[in-house]
Parts: sequence; C-alpha cells; structure tokens
Amino acid sequence: MATSTSTPPGIAQTVDLYAERLALPEPPPESEPWAPQSLTKGSAGIALLHIERAHAGLGTWQQADRWIRSAVAAPANITDNTGLYLGAPAITFMLDAAAGSDPSRYRGALAAIDGHVAAIAHHRADAAMERIAAGRLPGFREYDVFFGLTGIGALLLRRAPQGSAMERVLAYLVALSKPHRIDGQTLPGWWVNHDPHRRASPAYPGGHSNLGLAHGIAGPLSLLSRAMRRGVVVDGQHDTIINVCAWLDAWQQDGEAGPWWPEWITLPDLRQGRTSQPGPARPSWCYGTPGLARAGQLAALALGDGRRQQKYEQALFQCLNDPVQLGRIKDGGLCHGWAGVYQTVWRAAHDAITPVLADQLQCLADNLVRFADFEPVAGPG
Repeated sequence: MATSTSTPPGIAQTVDLYAERLALPEPPPESEPWAPQSLTKGSAGIALLHIERAHAGLGTWQQADRWIRSAVAAPANITDNTGLYLGAPAITFMLDAAAGSDPSRYRGALAAIDGHVAAIAHHRADAAMERIAAGRLPGFREYDVFFGLTGIGALLLRRAPQGSAMERVLAYLVALSKPHRIDGQTLPGWWVNHDPHRRASPAYPGGHSNLGLAHGIAGPLSLLSRAMRRGVVVDGQHDTIINVCAWLDAWQQDGEAGPWWPEWITLPDLRQGRTSQPGPARPSWCYGTPGLARAGQLAALALGDGRRQQKYEQALFQCLNDPVQLGRIKDGGLCHGWAGVYQTVWRAAHDAITPVLADQLQCLADNLVRFADFEPVAGPG
C-alpha cells in the first residue's frame, strides 16, 4: 500500500549541520591506508552523506567527489578482511550509490571493481562450503552482514543479481541453514563457535546461535527473502526461508508489551528449550525486535504469507509503543541508536499492510534529531 514516508521536518536541518562539520576529508593514518575504505569509520561512509545530498540537490557533486576520491586514494582492499563495510565491497556500495539512476556515472570504476567483488564472493563461498563439508562450526565473519557473505550478497543483489557469484552466495546460505551434529548435539548450521563478541568465553561453552540481523540468522533470512522477491532463486531457497521462520517461531517470547525474541541462544538454552534472557533488550537494527521484525516481514512477503506479515508488523508496532524498550536507546547511531530504528521502520512502512508503521515515523524522527543535536562529531564515521 502507499504510505507517507517522506523526510520529516528537522532531519534535513540536522543533516546540513553534519555536512558542514564533515566538509573536508583528513588524510588517513599512515599505519591504516585502508581506513578510508570503511563505511563505519572512513571516507566511504561519509561520502554517502554527501552523495545523497547531491542527488537531492541539497549539496554539490564537488563535495561528494572530495570524499569519494579520499575513499579510493589507496588500492581497494581485496583481502579476506574485506566485506560490505570495508574494502572493495564498501567502495562498490559507495560508487553504486553515487551512480544512482545515471549508468554513465563512475561506470569504468564500477566495472573494474565489480570483478573484484565477484571474485571475493566465489573465494569466500568456496572456503565456507569446505568448512561445512568438514563439519566445523562457522564464525560471524563467514556469513554476517558486516564482513560475511550476507553483506556481500546484498551488494551483489544490487549490482549483479543474475551473476554466478550471487548464485554461489545463495546456495551457500541454503547450505548454512542445514542442521549438523557436534558432539552428539544437533545444532542449526549457523551456530557459531564463539561468544557474541567473537571471543572464546566460558559463559558460552560450545558457542551460540545468534538471532540478530547484523550477526545472526535474521541477516541471511533477509537476503534470501529479498532475492526471492526479485526472482533470484536457487534450489532449496524456499524451504530454507520456511525453516528459518520456524526457528524464529520456536524462540518467540510473548511479553506484556508484545512478542520479542532473544538476542542469542546458548547451548544450555537449547538443551532446556527456553531462553535465559529475562525480557526484550534494546530495540535496535542489529539486535532486538526492529531488525528481526523487518527480517520476518521480508520473509512473509517472499512467501506470500499475509498472516505472518501482519504478525511481524504488529510486533514492530508494539515495540515502538513500549516506553521501557525505547528508553534503552541512548544514542542517534545507525547500529544501536535512533537512526537504525528510523531506517528500519521507514523501510518496513513501505511494505506494510496498514499505515500504522508510517504513523510512527514523525516521533522516531524527533528522537533521532534530539539525540543527534546533542552528540558532537567525535571523529570520522
């Protein structure tokens, strides 16, 4: 349905302020020549601000080009440390955003770097499939949004949805979802061998299953669903979406303020069949109900399941009307703060059955502006 999701008053003025503070890039540290290629802390991410302003006629392409040139000053990082948020994939995302609807803008640079991203995807998919065949547990960096194949796959869905690299990523995510047995215990295929901070911890014996959108199974679910909606499908993709939805159903908790999901499942949780998390945590994009509800909504849209779609949209709506959960948001940032919640709800509102989510945007925008105004820019990113 059509919803009113235009930019509310206040955000534009705040963006102007940040654009002024981030007018000129600074040279990167000599010890970190690839730092500008980061979407979180470097020039590539800041370039997106100026690119969007240029597209909207609020800034100039000269301003955007300064940051784009800063981001590509060093050769693109194509090592195993790259991902959507760093290196060649991040540069590709930035240039794709700059190109917009004009296929001639940055055409040569994009053509050159697209090949690197495809090669990275094939290489990483090969390594992941070898790991699965050997019966070892994965880590976040194999599959997550930030540095793993889900993030790279999201970029490929924009740039080369019919390419062989996209097919390899989807086939890998299907394989990732298949359960396996470790030491006599049946675990979901995305069960990782470390704690939520990528460390070995006695509090997480045997690792954990992460449900979040940033590092958990909600990320692959979102990509598989978005690809299916665009007609990009591999064998087993439909069943994988259904099976992951069943996992989320099994761990759904019903609270006074509406349904919520634990951030992760430990081995003791799995064995007992219940979560040790006492209630909903901070509602954010990376963890919490907003990101997970968006993933569930996308899955429902891919499956044509109106009842499931309504369930997840209602869960998001109830979360946004719970002052206890909203009170845990302490910053304006994208991952843990109001910017991420606003972006998630704005996108969910475009696909929603009813206008109730769109009706929340003004309040979310007000909170975003309030926190952004009182947070100084501590550095790039």
